[in-house]
Amino acid sequence: MRAERRATPKRMREILARLRRTYGRRRRRRDGTGVDTLVGTILSQNTSGANSSAGFRRLKERFASWDAAADAPVREIERCIRVSGLGRLKAPRIRRILRAIREERGRISIEFLRRRAPDKAYDYLRQFPGVGPKTALCVLLFSFGMPVFPVDTHIHRIARRLGLVGPSVTAGRAHEALTPRIAPDDRYEMHVLLIAHGRQTCRAQRPRCGECHLLSLCPHGQRVAATSQEPAGR
Repeated sequence: MRAERRATPKRMREILARLRRTYGRRRRRRDGTGVDTLVGTILSQNTSGANSSAGFRRLKERFASWDAAADAPVREIERCIRVSGLGRLKAPRIRRILRAIREERGRISIEFLRRRAPDKAYDYLRQFPGVGPKTALCVLLFSFGMPVFPVDTHIHRIARRLGLVGPSVTAGRAHEALTPRIAPDDRYEMHVLLIAHGRQTCRAQRPRCGECHLLSLCPHGQRVAATSQEPAGR
C-alpha cells in the first residue's frame, strides 16, 4: 500500500481527536486583513515564528499604511524586517507585491478574494513571485476562513513520520494529498494543532516520541522508541 493511502478520513479524524485531547480545541479566528497575512506569511518563510512576528511588528510600527511601505526605499523595509532573516530577498519581494496589487486594484487590498472560489483566490495569490502554496493557503485560511489546509515544515515533517504522505512528497504537494482526507470544517483546527504538536512534541531534532499521544499511529515514532529501549551496546 502506498504511504499516502494511509491518510484515510478515518485516520485523520483519529489524529485530530488525539490532538484535541492533548492540546485542547482551537476555535477559528481571523488574523488581520488579507494583506497583513500575506506579508506576515512571507516574513515567516525560513525563520521562526518569533522572528517573523518581530519583523512584522517593526514593519507596522515604521509605516502608517501599506501604501507608505510600497513607496519606501527597499533598504528601509529591509532594516525593519532584518530580524526575520533573508531581508535582502524578502524586502524587494514584499514591496513588489504591494505595488502590483495597487497597480491592478487601485489600492492595496485583497479583500475582494473573499468573494472568489478558493481555487480562483489561490491562483490569484500564486501569481506573485515568492508566494508558494503554503503562503497562499495561509491567507485563504486565516484571513478569509476558506476550507483549505496549508502545509508548513512542521506539518510536512509530522505527515511523513506518520506515513500520511510518502518520503518523496514535497511540502508544496502534501496539501494536495491531505486536504481531501480532512473534513472541510476540521481543516483550520487540524492545521493549528499539528503546528502545536510539531513545536512541542514532534520536533525536528530530539522529538519526544515517548510522550507522544500519536505514537501508536506513528511508524517513525515506534522505531525511535524501540531503538531507545534497546540494551546498551546492542
